[in-house]
Amino acid sequence: MSTAKPRAWPPRTTRARTTRPRPPVKQTAQIPDAVIGHYARLLEDSGIMALIDAELGPRPGPAGVPIRAVLVCLMVSIHHSGKATLAEAWRLAAFCLSPSAREHLGLEADRPPVDDPHACLADNRRFYRAFDRLTSLLDPARHDRRTRLPQHEADLHATAWHDDDPDHTRKRDLLQDLVTKLVLTPVRWGKGRGYLAGFGGDVGIDTTAAPVFARPPRARRSTGELFASTEITAGWHHSAGNGPPEYGYSATLTVAARARPVSASFPQLALGLVLDTPHKRIGANAVTTLKPLAALGLPAAFAVADRAYTDQQPVHFAQPARALGYKLALDYKVDQRGVQGSAHGALLIDGSLACPLTPGRLAQATSGLDDASVRTPSQELAALISAREPYLLRLKQSANADGAIRLQCPAAGTSPSVTCPRFERLHQRGPRRSTAVDLTDARHRAAHAAAKPRVRPPTPDHKSGELPKICHQQTITLHPGDLGHLDKFRQDLAYLSPAWIATYKSVRANTEGINGQLKGHDLDLGDPKNRLAHGRVAQTILVALLVTVANDHFLDQWRHTHRPRTGPITPADAPQTPTGTFDGTPPAGQSRPPPAP
Repeated sequence: MSTAKPRAWPPRTTRARTTRPRPPVKQTAQIPDAVIGHYARLLEDSGIMALIDAELGPRPGPAGVPIRAVLVCLMVSIHHSGKATLAEAWRLAAFCLSPSAREHLGLEADRPPVDDPHACLADNRRFYRAFDRLTSLLDPARHDRRTRLPQHEADLHATAWHDDDPDHTRKRDLLQDLVTKLVLTPVRWGKGRGYLAGFGGDVGIDTTAAPVFARPPRARRSTGELFASTEITAGWHHSAGNGPPEYGYSATLTVAARARPVSASFPQLALGLVLDTPHKRIGANAVTTLKPLAALGLPAAFAVADRAYTDQQPVHFAQPARALGYKLALDYKVDQRGVQGSAHGALLIDGSLACPLTPGRLAQATSGLDDASVRTPSQELAALISAREPYLLRLKQSANADGAIRLQCPAAGTSPSVTCPRFERLHQRGPRRSTAVDLTDARHRAAHAAAKPRVRPPTPDHKSGELPKICHQQTITLHPGDLGHLDKFRQDLAYLSPAWIATYKSVRANTEGINGQLKGHDLDLGDPKNRLAHGRVAQTILVALLVTVANDHFLDQWRHTHRPRTGPITPADAPQTPTGTFDGTPPAGQSRPPPAP
């Protein structure tokens, strides 16, 4: 029998309590004045406060918490926690700012007493009411955003977001102007510091989901009456993947991308943002993001978009994008590949106009192919695509003021890519004199007529009066309306050619990379809990602030990684404040750069 002393009961729990994991204390250290000064300067440099104050106008009664202070605290909250919630922004404003920083933002220098819940609640309500003033000011369909309306009433309010009422249109344009100014402010800062010197103008356009915390419409069990969501203009966003749809809004993003290897690097930033009902105004929203880039002085090169934009009517996307100076690189659905139509006798094959006598095997090389076969082309398909290129019409003259371009027959010119008996007969081109060819020179061999594909017209050939226009003329003028609705398929690179693959895949990779960073660990645009405020105006502003802070982070990360040479900070960059009150100037070389003068 064991004589060991039995263990005492209950066991000692002191050590267990000291080693037990504890929840983090919900208290952030004091926010440095430099961070407050940085985001206050960003907000002031965007110019949105002047627009808000002009729209707000003089109002009776107490001034309340400044809207500027709420927006700055929201950006600081996003910077520190990734959350664009008013509760977190108020907590930082109330307990984590220095008295001088609070005074700089227009808040009372003294913090609300922590031991007085009534004072804290009153301060919190004043903070919330300031944001409500902003959302009510910009909302073209003001209603109680905390109540689920009957569906027929909600539909009446939702029409204010797409009707032709002048006041509704003005408020929608003002809201989008605020979003654009916010998102482009870090871009202007980077351009002013020379960080975008290597940007060639290639952009990627994509639509990503911005889900909301509100529930979708549903019928009441007792009466069966359908009640709308508190987000009356939200809808189901269906992505191109196999994932389930998400209820909320669609965010159209235009990002700076790289379509070809370049020696100079540049930060990949979001260049535009539009928040809208899912699958509505897709092409128009993309054009809205492209228009401000010309005023910013950024170059225009290729605009790469997925198949959702290929389906848009030409007047909604393709034609306005080309009018802004962009070339298009597009993809197609399964039933859109191959021969798509014709203009002036030339065949529209996968977005490129080609000779009407292009061999059928080459013209229909992509017809019926599924997406997997197109994403990883086989050697046989690559050979057909390469053999198709000599038959494509060549650009003779770029677009004029009306958007018309001139295209040349592949058999015309001083260096034709094919030989054509019909062209020689119609244009009375005699047989060429034989010349000596250096067989050791690959360029000489490729330039010889015997090395070029020969077009095979039918035998007997059609009469001259029955031939298409492209055969009668060496060049044709293609106006924007000549292809009709098929103009949405036209693009500026041969589909699945090496140039198209290098451009499309690299830009799409850059676009998905930005989307992934916006929905990453630090900042998550895809988590509705990070944006709890109700209403489309509130959601638009919060998403714009998230993207603005993300752009600011992208600039900071790129600057620390590449360490570019920047000019000295001038006196115009530093905030002019009295000594000893508030110094929000970031230390030189240790924080984000101020805007260039």
